[in-house]
Amino acid sequence: MIEIVPYSTEWPARFAQEAARLRSALAPWLVADIEHIGSTAVPELGAKPVIDLMAPVQDLLAARPAIAAAVAAGYCHFPYKPDQMHWFCKPSPAVRTHHLHLVPWGSALWHDRLAFRDELRSNGPLAREYERLKLALAARDPEDREAYTEAKSPFIASVLQARRSRMGEA
Repeated sequence: MIEIVPYSTEWPARFAQEAARLRSALAPWLVADIEHIGSTAVPELGAKPVIDLMAPVQDLLAARPAIAAAVAAGYCHFPYKPDQMHWFCKPSPAVRTHHLHLVPWGSALWHDRLAFRDELRSNGPLAREYERLKLALAARDPEDREAYTEAKSPFIASVLQARRSRMGEA
């Protein structure tokens, strides 16, 4: 069930605690610091109460052994978008408290996820608009995570395009 809850001031601490655990478990493959992404990374934004962590790796092939290390750290691996990332959830597919995304550092996905998070952090009205969209989508598709995620894509793309235009990027 997709449930959007009010922002919790505990989320940054939960991220920090999990990131510290993962820095140790994934140290051989990390090329920069682990980032807190997703809605729980945006103060005052309602979200699914799942902490999203994005861990930077050199490339997906070199990071394949990190899959076993993440599994040993309590994560379940799924081949979700395997051409873009290694994706995990914890503690189980049915009950999720954390999502882990091993993403090539410097890739378009890496930059887009950080840019979207930063846009929401710096623009309260935009964050509230995104929250309204998420609430409506969760009400419309409460049992379909994939439909919920896909339906957010046009909003995310428009925010990223506006940012690129504002910054003079192609």
